[in-house]
Amino acid sequence: MSTSTQSAVLRTPYQESVARYWNTNQQDPVNLRLGEIDGLYHHHYGIGDYDPSVLAGPENTRDARIIQELHRLETAQADLLLDHLGKRTPADHLLDAGSGRGGTSIMAEQRFGCHVDGVSISEYQVDFANAQAEKRGVADRVKFHFRNMLDTGFATGSRQAIWTNETTMYVDLFELFDEFSRLLEHGGRYVCITGCSNDVTGLRSKAVSRIDEHYTCNIHPRSAYFRALAENNLVPIEVVDLTAATIPYWELRAKCSVATGIEDPFLTAYKEGSFHYLMIVADRI
Repeated sequence: MSTSTQSAVLRTPYQESVARYWNTNQQDPVNLRLGEIDGLYHHHYGIGDYDPSVLAGPENTRDARIIQELHRLETAQADLLLDHLGKRTPADHLLDAGSGRGGTSIMAEQRFGCHVDGVSISEYQVDFANAQAEKRGVADRVKFHFRNMLDTGFATGSRQAIWTNETTMYVDLFELFDEFSRLLEHGGRYVCITGCSNDVTGLRSKAVSRIDEHYTCNIHPRSAYFRALAENNLVPIEVVDLTAATIPYWELRAKCSVATGIEDPFLTAYKEGSFHYLMIVADRI
């Protein structure tokens, strides 16, 4: 990729630092070992109760059982997001904003038969995800691009649905939702799953600040999402607090070889109430 292309996509030193983080964490086992189970590589967390039997049985296969169960919970999270995209058809064009290694985009095509474009500021992630689409024989309908989600370059009104899955903490929400409002057709659907800080308890706790530091991100307060949506003609039709549903995932992840050390801050933040895990479903008016 040429330097001029990079500078057109990475508009600030902060974006360069975020891209560098994801480009250099290529062999992080928490993503790769889970994705190797069925070829769906996620970059988000899981929801739902885990099967306690994975902690029983032979010790020498315990870690493999936990990793498989973590992947099931992450895929369940993606399925929940797709459940809320509304009635989609094969003619629809969807956008995965901050597409990671492409797992949810591939799942969307499998479910709806639609066209999906994913965008990421990590060139490594884009190349990896395109290789997965090619391997699955869906590269004609699922494509990943080295682009900035704040300025995608796609045509106005060209999207029937857009989602962000744990990516909004890297950008200004007002800029982001302005771009999504431009891209969505009238009545188009936006689904967001994100972690956000609790306005009531003083915004940032030590645990939330530790998460920010670990991922080089900037977690937004819960209220900021609704202000930014309202300013950009995106009307929430459903808000689901997934905090209790994600805690078992983190408790299980802390027990296996792919734990990164960030599990305790997540569990502390969720349990003390300083951090929420939300799904917001909104329509473009």
